[in-house]
Amino acid sequence: MTKKSARTVLVGSIFLASAIALSGCTINLGAGNDEGMGMGMNHGNGDGMMNHGGSENNSGFSGADIMFAQMMIPHHEQAVLMSTLAETHTSNPTLLALAKQIKQAQAPEILQMKSWLKASGATLEMNHSMGMGGMLTAADIAALSAAKDATFDKLYLIGMIGHHEGAVHMAQMVIDSANTEARALGEAIVTSQTAEIAYMKTLIAAK
Repeated sequence: MTKKSARTVLVGSIFLASAIALSGCTINLGAGNDEGMGMGMNHGNGDGMMNHGGSENNSGFSGADIMFAQMMIPHHEQAVLMSTLAETHTSNPTLLALAKQIKQAQAPEILQMKSWLKASGATLEMNHSMGMGGMLTAADIAALSAAKDATFDKLYLIGMIGHHEGAVHMAQMVIDSANTEARALGEAIVTSQTAEIAYMKTLIAAK
């Protein structure tokens, strides 16, 4: 088994373990939604995705780098939204600190990835179909928005664990990138969000 295959198996195992552990919870992590846990591809052609197949354009970012940015920007934006809700929906200092940490990490990364797209002449929209793992549905966000205190904390943690698992999965696209910046961001996401997943699971277990 290659290093990349082993990594894919490991990420898949994390998804399965999380799904089993959280099966008793009510939040729907993207089921029945195009932005759920599925990662199937149906590529189209157009300027929204540049040079897919690994070749670099004159910006130095490959098609895979650009696809990653197009997927991860809205993914990060939802995490920022969830963490912004925490500011007014819970008084739990531990949860508030975690939400602040996530927001402060991901907001600058959104700007960084948007700069990749601008430099590459690519659009924010994807001209291909590829599910973004862990995205909450509109119903999930509505439930989180309506929740308060302990209920909010539980829904936030469950939702963010799945969200982070999806991000770690997507980051596999660029951790072997020939572009130093893309590779560094992918590695940073895998490292930081894997650690945060483990931490959030301890918070759930303590409740």
